This record gives sequence, structure tokens and C-alpha cells, in this order.
Amino acid sequence: MYGYQLRAEFEERTGATWPLNVGQVYTTLARLERDGLVAPDGEDAEGHVFYVLTGEGRVEADAWWSTPVRREGRPRDELAIKLALAITVPGVDVVGVVQAQRTDTMRALQEYTRLKTSAGEDDLAWLLVIDSMIFQAEAEIRWLDHCEGRLARHRARDTAERSSEGSATKAAAAEPRSAASSSRRTR
Repeated sequence: MYGYQLRAEFEERTGATWPLNVGQVYTTLARLERDGLVAPDGEDAEGHVFYVLTGEGRVEADAWWSTPVRREGRPRDELAIKLALAITVPGVDVVGVVQAQRTDTMRALQEYTRLKTSAGEDDLAWLLVIDSMIFQAEAEIRWLDHCEGRLARHRARDTAERSSEGSATKAAAAEPRSAASSSRRTR
């Protein structure tokens, strides 16, 4: 296949969930050719260069298929970073951030479910992708619920601590007056 065909095939198999920039496809093909993993294999009448896996490329692809995806190698989780920062920046409505994300994730989950019901049972590749997206959205909603609960417990603890500190301060402030009052009474 040539680059545009690879892009179209990828998007068809993944339901266009992760659109590819065709320029990036050709840049990647050039790197793969440089590294000996693909080789040109003729052209069509329009000058599109077809690529095939080399023996070394086949070994690399087979290794990729059989190697589990490592969690530490995944991209940064922007939402987790956003919430971690929101907690530390004064004036940010962290609960509002959580609620806005939950609303958006629920909307996405409904859209994914709609897409799944409209997919044909024979479209196994797309069904697997959409199932993954549904499960990830459900997990994100559970995590957001957890975050909201943790935030509420933290606020309650802080409120209780401030309340007990305030009570202790009032008691300490009242204590000298009581001592002075009792010394006046004993005279």
C-alpha cells in the first residue's frame, strides 16, 4: 500500500476514532524505510510508491503484536494532570472541573453506545474499538465519582479541623478572662 491507502485502511479499521495526518504517515514510512523495516515495492500509474514489510519489518511487527502495551509507556493523562493542578491552584472550582468532565464523558458514552448499536455484527474491528472506548468512558466516570467523593471527604476534614482550631482558639482566649475573674472573686 502507499501512504494514503494505509491511512484510509487504518481509519476504516478503527472507525476513524484516531484520524491520521497523511503527512505523518509518509514521514513514518520514510523512517521505517530508513530503518530497513519497509521497502518500496513498485508504483502505480499516478506515481504512488507502494511499500511492503521487509523480513526485519515482519519480525518487528510480530514482536509488537506479541508484546503487551505497558501502562507506563502510555501518553500522559491530561485529565489526571488537570485535576492535580486544579487542587493546588487557588480559585479553581475543582468540583466544577469534575462535573464538567463527567457531563462531557457521559455525552461521549452515549455517542459511543449509539455508534455501537448502529454497527454491524460483522464489523468486528470497529466493535472492538468502540467497546474499548465505552469501557474507558465508564471507567473515567467511576474515577470521577471517586475523585468527587475524595474531594468531599477532604473538604469535610478541613472544615472539621478549622472548626476545632477555632473552638480551641476561643477557649484559649476565654481562659485568661476566667482566671482574672476568679482572682477578682477570691480577693
